[in-house]
Amino acid sequence: METDKPATATKVLRATWVGLFLALFAMVAIRYVVVFFAYEITFGWAILKETLMWVSAAALLIIIRRGERLPFRSIGLGTARWWKSILWGLVIAVVLALVVGGLAYLTGFRHGSGSAVSDKLPLWLILLIVFRAGVVEELFYRGYAIERLRMVGFGRFWSITIPLVIFSLAHWSGGAANSLIALAAGAVLTGFYLWRRDLVANMIGHCLVSLL
Repeated sequence: METDKPATATKVLRATWVGLFLALFAMVAIRYVVVFFAYEITFGWAILKETLMWVSAAALLIIIRRGERLPFRSIGLGTARWWKSILWGLVIAVVLALVVGGLAYLTGFRHGSGSAVSDKLPLWLILLIVFRAGVVEELFYRGYAIERLRMVGFGRFWSITIPLVIFSLAHWSGGAANSLIALAAGAVLTGFYLWRRDLVANMIGHCLVSLL
């Protein structure tokens, strides 16, 4: 029986590394691959991009339960009562609105590169994109990346900094101001997650601000 333990631990560790690669780079890769092949983001390309994002999120959840054999609570899901998550989500949204609004004013930032694209998409798809941004980005860059980088041996500083930097750079397509705003917003979301360990609250706050 003892010889099975190292093999099992190795299998789980491999699953975690695959999960980390997915969480840190899947969204960035999908965005730039779509931009590379698409002359412009049409309805069809937007649907394809969103589908790939959700498939990546589903794959990560499968890795957590089947590969790592860990509960979703290990990434901050189901750690608080639903009404507390909603209330804290509203608090997060207010703080984010102040931070994002302040930086947008100081930098003269008005809209990202996605605004022109959004004008061509139906409202239901725009709302789906907003919802996906809040859910999947928090799942990848806060809940999973922070927890698993710490688990595989990265210190507190790097487990926080690496996802935050990649999250910021992932918004570079909207320009330097957009990336700066994403960095500040990511820092707020990271702070709330480390404080409350409530990923649902983060998702709610992120979704509400993304509506702006």
